[in-house]
Amino acid sequence: MKVGVVGLGRMGQQLARRLVGGGHEVAVYNRTPGKASELVAAGASEAPSLAAACAGREVVLTMLADDAALREVALGAGGVRDSLAAGAIHLAMGTHSVDAIRRVDAAHRAAGQPFVAAPVLGRPEVAAAGQLGIVPAGPAAAREACAPLFAAMGRRTFDAGEDPAGACAIKLSNNFVLGCAIEAMGEAFALVRKYGVAGEVLHDVLTDGLFGCVAYRTYGGLIADGSYDKPGFTAVLGLKDAELVLAAAAAAGVPLPAGENLRAQLREAIAGGDGDKDWAVVASVHARASGLE
Repeated sequence: MKVGVVGLGRMGQQLARRLVGGGHEVAVYNRTPGKASELVAAGASEAPSLAAACAGREVVLTMLADDAALREVALGAGGVRDSLAAGAIHLAMGTHSVDAIRRVDAAHRAAGQPFVAAPVLGRPEVAAAGQLGIVPAGPAAAREACAPLFAAMGRRTFDAGEDPAGACAIKLSNNFVLGCAIEAMGEAFALVRKYGVAGEVLHDVLTDGLFGCVAYRTYGGLIADGSYDKPGFTAVLGLKDAELVLAAAAAAGVPLPAGENLRAQLREAIAGGDGDKDWAVVASVHARASGLE
């Protein structure tokens, strides 16, 4: 397929590389220049502008950090809505608010362009291996048209239906549960360390027992080692998602007290200068409160 990829951060780079490796004709564009050289060497073409990244494309995939970037890229003058042909698909794979997704969806529907939200589940290294979970929602025909792209990028798709906002609800709920698990592990690791037990012992207990899943293995390992300096997902991005899930919950009248606590811990970590570290660094908040750091 002829695909445009807009947004070449850690995740966007890996998605574009997977598509090139899957035999798709990929044009890449990033608002900040200088990020396309490795992808061009791998077989992608670099578009000189956002409009050029959309021209003649069947699908334009955006992987953008936040709502402001999505609104600018999708709805700004010369953006995706203005540049896509009627019938071409905008595939938004970043994590965004329900409100932003609904605004972009409405604009594309008015322009006769199908819109699919398909946020991803997994860190950049998971994307590099083509093992992401992908949560698409949007018109059935558009989701079906994007299936070859999903096959190149991920191990499984989780169909969230016709309303793109449903994909947001799934992704935000997933990150909410993950963030709360990290926050709870931070408390637990602080507790065992206060009793003189190495964090690695609790990590072994968790991952060889009831909690032997990727989340506890990966993030429990980071907490046990205190190795937060090579982030797959930063505390700043974690706070963004905590804010998004709390906004979605408020709009639907759903209380999330655990989400309020997670947001508070992330804010404290960021205030302490750890915003660019992996969001597992919230464990350091509990370590400091316990007199361990």
